[in-house]
Amino acid sequence: MFQSQLFAKIKKEPPREAETISHKLLTRADFIEQIASGIYVFLPLGLRVQNKIARIIREEMEGIKAQEMAMPALQPKSLWEKTGRWQTMDPPLFKLKDRHQKELALGSTHEEVVTYVVSRRIKTFKDLPLALFQIQNKFRNEIRATGGLLRTREFLMKDLYSFHEDQKDFEKYYEFIKKVYQKIFKRCGLPTLIVQASGSDFTEEYTHEFQVLTGAGEDTIIFCPRGHFAQNKEIAKAGTKCPVCGQTLKSDRGVEVANIFPLGDKYSKDLDAYFVDADGKKKPIIMGCYGIGLDRALATIVEIHHDKDGIIWPKEVAPFQVHLIKIENSRRVKETAAKLYYDLQKSGVEVLYDDRTNKTAGEKFVEADLIGLPLRLVVSEKTLKTNSVEAKKRNEKKIKLVKLSRIVKYVQ
Repeated sequence: MFQSQLFAKIKKEPPREAETISHKLLTRADFIEQIASGIYVFLPLGLRVQNKIARIIREEMEGIKAQEMAMPALQPKSLWEKTGRWQTMDPPLFKLKDRHQKELALGSTHEEVVTYVVSRRIKTFKDLPLALFQIQNKFRNEIRATGGLLRTREFLMKDLYSFHEDQKDFEKYYEFIKKVYQKIFKRCGLPTLIVQASGSDFTEEYTHEFQVLTGAGEDTIIFCPRGHFAQNKEIAKAGTKCPVCGQTLKSDRGVEVANIFPLGDKYSKDLDAYFVDADGKKKPIIMGCYGIGLDRALATIVEIHHDKDGIIWPKEVAPFQVHLIKIENSRRVKETAAKLYYDLQKSGVEVLYDDRTNKTAGEKFVEADLIGLPLRLVVSEKTLKTNSVEAKKRNEKKIKLVKLSRIVKYVQ
């Protein structure tokens, strides 16, 4: 991508209402644009990061044989009435009527829809277990949207639903998904803590959250410093002893980037999702739900990976891997930078090429640090005196000169 053509306008100052680091930096670097409280446009840079996170999730989901589907955002009132959640969801549903005066809701979650669909297709134990997932926009009627992408009213979410013939099979899968989620977040550059929490509107059982410890978080986490124990403050108190090792439990703020729920047979019974077991008996399907908030994960990555100059994107989620900058506009510099751009692209490297002629070197460097791509390459008359390119990793101070003949291999 030529930066002269990129649909982005870097800002010197964040919006006045921005409080969190991620909100300030993502807005200044023009990854996102707010159009109303809790409602954001993902601009090209932001969408590229969102797509990278989605790609990681899809790879891991497909790796465990979960099948992707797409469910509608609009959901009929009748399904929510069957589960008793039409009036009880918190935050309340966004509700509307169509031109025939039929009542609908914008989906904040999809237990009702997926259970209805499965009930029409799963008939015997031979059809189980089953895992279905989607990556789709959700709508939450929050009373107050805060923290930029950390709490919004419309957001992209990955929800996985699993279906089992008994509790034992479900519990095995539930523990397996914990490990899969840890792998996903490791690839995204997020250090997560698995935290026990209450089930809210989804289940009466304890559930588990994947929390990232950061001051920007809204949740208070009580945890063992040795990693043996972690609970949400709703069900634990700081200062007590870890039940495993006896260490005094600590307290910190956290951002919930994912949660997993044992749903039992509630939705199966409410929506008639039964199967016939090996003995010919009719039984309700045992279910689990596993969600990841992509937009919140994106913002949390910025909360964890930044410095005073801007964002520092982990390689797998960066919008581009390389920020190529040409300094000066001599014919030799332009030709060398252009050739390097095409050589890198040809080798499969995603490059943002700052080909602009109306910006000083200092301005280009400031914007490059703000955008935060993993590697910066600079071509100038000075570097070409030694047939080299200046290379600097975003998370390091060190600058090195790499020969032009070796630069593609160096980047790869």
